[in-house]
Amino acid sequence: MIRGLDPSSIRIAGDHLTSTLDSFISKVFVTPPVISSLNSSTFVRLNSSRATQSNKRILTKPVVKMSGKPTTPAATAEFSRENLESVLKRRFFYAPAFELYGGVSGLYDYGPPGCSFQANVIDIWRKHFVLEEDMLEVDTTMLTPYEVLKTSGHVDKFSDWMCKDPKSGEIFRADHLVEEVLEARLKGDKEARGVKTEDVEEEDADKKKRKKKVKEIKAVKLEDNVVAEYESVLAQIDGYSGEQLGELMVKYDIKNPATNDPLEPPRAFNLMFETAIGPSGQLKGYLRPETAQGQFLNFNKLYDFNNLKMPFASAAIGKSFRNEISPRAGLLRVREFLMAEIEHFVDPENKKHERFDEVKDIKLTFLPKEVQQSGSTQVTVTTVGEAVSSGLVDNETLGYFLARIYLFLTKIGVDPTRLRFRQHMANEMAHYAADCWDAELQTSYGWIECVGCADRSAYDLTVHSNKTKQKLVVKEKLAEPQVVSQYEIELEKKKFGPKFRKDAPVVEKFLMELSQEELIKYEAELSAAGAIKFTIPELATGEIELDSSFIKIALQTKTVHVREYTPNVIEPSFGIGRIIYSIFEHSFYSRPEAVERGVLSFPPIVAPTKVLLVPLSNNEELQPIVKTISRVLRKEQIPFKVDDSGASIGKRYARNDELGTPFGVTIDFESVKDGSVTLRERDSTKQVRGAVEDVIKAIKEITYEGISWEEGTKNLQPFETKVEDDE
Repeated sequence: MIRGLDPSSIRIAGDHLTSTLDSFISKVFVTPPVISSLNSSTFVRLNSSRATQSNKRILTKPVVKMSGKPTTPAATAEFSRENLESVLKRRFFYAPAFELYGGVSGLYDYGPPGCSFQANVIDIWRKHFVLEEDMLEVDTTMLTPYEVLKTSGHVDKFSDWMCKDPKSGEIFRADHLVEEVLEARLKGDKEARGVKTEDVEEEDADKKKRKKKVKEIKAVKLEDNVVAEYESVLAQIDGYSGEQLGELMVKYDIKNPATNDPLEPPRAFNLMFETAIGPSGQLKGYLRPETAQGQFLNFNKLYDFNNLKMPFASAAIGKSFRNEISPRAGLLRVREFLMAEIEHFVDPENKKHERFDEVKDIKLTFLPKEVQQSGSTQVTVTTVGEAVSSGLVDNETLGYFLARIYLFLTKIGVDPTRLRFRQHMANEMAHYAADCWDAELQTSYGWIECVGCADRSAYDLTVHSNKTKQKLVVKEKLAEPQVVSQYEIELEKKKFGPKFRKDAPVVEKFLMELSQEELIKYEAELSAAGAIKFTIPELATGEIELDSSFIKIALQTKTVHVREYTPNVIEPSFGIGRIIYSIFEHSFYSRPEAVERGVLSFPPIVAPTKVLLVPLSNNEELQPIVKTISRVLRKEQIPFKVDDSGASIGKRYARNDELGTPFGVTIDFESVKDGSVTLRERDSTKQVRGAVEDVIKAIKEITYEGISWEEGTKNLQPFETKVEDDE
C-alpha cells in the first residue's frame, strides 16, 4: 500500500463467502451509540488466541454499553445488517448507480438523507481540522498526468494482487481468497468440534446476483497446530507480498473454491483508471487515486501563502478513483469515493506539537505491530502522552493527530469502544515512512480501515523535486551561523560551450540543481568509473556522458547563515464513505418492542434533518402555528420536515426515526390555546413541553452547542402524551 490510507481496498474476504459465513459475521449485539464519555473498562478486548486482521471476521460479539443519553430497552436489541441495509436503501440514503441499466459494481449514488449526512460530516471535518488547526484548504484537479504518478510511485506500486482461473477466466483478489478459504476451514473446524454457528441467510441483493464461490462449509476437524497456523497467517494477511501469497496458495492447496480448478500465481493489478488527456491521446493520464499529490505539487505556493512560516498544514476534500478488482460490501470498497486528506509539513529535526498538551491525556486503543507479528490482536489502552514517551508512537505531531482523529470520529457518531488504532507492520509500511497507524472501526464486516495517519518523512517532496529539478524546501534563517559539510559540484564551463553549443545552459542548469542525494551517488560513480552518464529529458539526445575534466564533485565545508531543508509530512487521510457506513452500523438499532421499527441514532449535529414538525391533525386551526414554527426554523437555519399526513403520530415518528431525526415537535390543540408545543427526543422517546421559543432554543443548544438533553430541557416541563403512540 503506497498511501497511509487505502479507502477503497478493504481487508474483507473478497466476493467469495457463503451465505452461512455472511450470516455468522453479520450478527453483532450493540446499543444505540450516542457517547459522551468513555471509560477504559468498556473497551472490547479481542481474544488473543483468535488472532486475525481480517475485516470479514467478528471475533467477539460485544454488548456495548453507552452513556450520554437516556437508557432505553434497546440495550438488548440484536443488530441486523439486513435490517439496516433495508432501511438505508428504502429511505434512499444511497443506492447503486445506473440501477435502471443493471448497475455497475462499486459505484453508488447518494439520496437526499445520505447527501445531507455526508455534507454534515464534511462540514464538521472542515471545522474540526481546517478551521481549528488553521489549515490551508485547496481544491486540485482530479486528472493527473502520467509523469506525476510515475514519480510518486503509483504507476509502479499502486496495485493489488490478483489471480486468474485460466479455465473459466474468473478473477480473484489473492489476499481475500486466501483469507476466505482459511476462514471457511476454521469455521468448519468449529462445527466439527460442536461449536454453535449461525444459520444460513441471504443478506442483500448483491449476494443474490453473485455466484457463490465458496460452497457449503465442510465440518472437518483440524489439528490444533494447523488451527494456530491458520490464525497466525490471518493475523498477518495485510503484510504478504504477491510471491508470499502464491506460496500460501500452494502450501494450503487453495484453488477456485467453486470448481476446485487450479489458479495462476498472483500478479499485480494497478488500481488506477487510465485515460488520455486531449484529443491526440498522446498525453497519458489517470483519474487521481488520492488528493495528496496536488497538495505536494503546490507546496511552494502554500509555503509562500503562509508567509514562509513553519510548520503548517494543507487540506483537500474531493473525489478519488480506484479500479477495484472485486468491489462489494456497499460503501466500504468502491471505485469512486470521497476523501479528506491533510498534509502537515514539519521540520524533520523538530516534530513536537505546540498543542500536544491539550490531547496528551486522551486514552486510545492501540494495536502495535509487534503484537500483530506475534499472531495476536490483543490491544493496549493508554494515553497519547504515554504512547509517545514510550516510543509506541514515533513523535508528538503524529500522536497529536491520532488524538484529533479520535475526537473527530467520536463527535460524529463513532462508538469509541469499536475504534482502535492499528500500527502498520514492518512488511506493509513503506520504506520511507517513520511510522503509520490506521484508525479501524469495527462493523459487521469486521475491522475496517477508515483513516490512515502516517509520518511519510520527506519522500513526496523529495521525489517531485528530484524529477522536476525545482526546489521544494524551507529556508530558515539561523540565529547563529553554522559550519556544515555538503557535496558541491564544480563545472568547467569553458568546455561546455564547444561540447553542447546551444544546449550548454540546459546542461549546466540540470547539473547545478542536483540534490545532495544525487551528488553523493554521482561522486561515488565518478570516482569508480571516471565518468558519469546523465539523462536530461530536455535534450534531443536525452543522455550525456561527462568525465572528471568537465565536472568535479567533492565534500565541502562552509559557514551558512540559512538552513535549507525538505519538510517531513504527517498525513491523516480519511475515507469518508467508510466512516459514514460505519456510523450507520454504530447508530442503528431496532425498538425491542417492535423489531421492524429501526432507528438511526445519529448525534444531532450530523443528522440529515434535525426536527420533525407533526401537527396532530389536518385541522385548519393548527396550520398557522405550523407555518409560524416553520418560518422560525428556516430563519434559525435548522433543517426540518413537516409530516402532516393522515398517519398516526406513532407511525410518523417511526418513519423519521429511520431517518435519524433527533427531535419531534408536536403541535396540538393546546398549542392553539397557549402557544406551547411538545418536544420529543428520538432515542428515549421522552417528551417535554414549553413555549415555541424555549423549545427551539433547546434544539439549537443540544444540536449545535453539544449540551445534554437534560441540561437543554431543564426549563421545559415533562409531558405525558395524551395521544396513544401506536403503530
